[in-house]
Amino acid sequence: MHPSLPRRTRGFTLIELMIVVAIIGILASIATFAYRDYLVRSQVSEGITLATSAQRALAEFYAERARLPSSNASAGLAQSTSIVGSYVERVEVQNSGDIVVRYGNNANTVIAGQANECTFSPVTSAPGSIRWDASCGFPEKYLPQSYRD
Repeated sequence: MHPSLPRRTRGFTLIELMIVVAIIGILASIATFAYRDYLVRSQVSEGITLATSAQRALAEFYAERARLPSSNASAGLAQSTSIVGSYVERVEVQNSGDIVVRYGNNANTVIAGQANECTFSPVTSAPGSIRWDASCGFPEKYLPQSYRD
């Protein structure tokens, strides 16, 4: 550096550059966690979207017959292994009228593995009316607000 140059034109010091790099690193780590949450929520959303068509079929069945169907076939749905997505392995209607969404191995590790099911249970409080409660094996924060307690 030239001794006659004013301090302002000499450039950045090493400590200033290190502070900038540290701040960028902190922001990148925060963004990584936010993106992971977004990714998991989008995969959970796929299962909910597939379950919504089954929910409509069950609601129609209940409105016509005043009882819940016991299987995909009785609800007029395709076989459980035919209702699939990129992250969903199957959507199954059980004897109780519950709809079980099973996530496959392509899903994020938060929702795949042992905690890979999400059960939507019908609550028939009024005649002809069904409300759905969700019970999932993964943290509730990944569900849409309408399914959180």
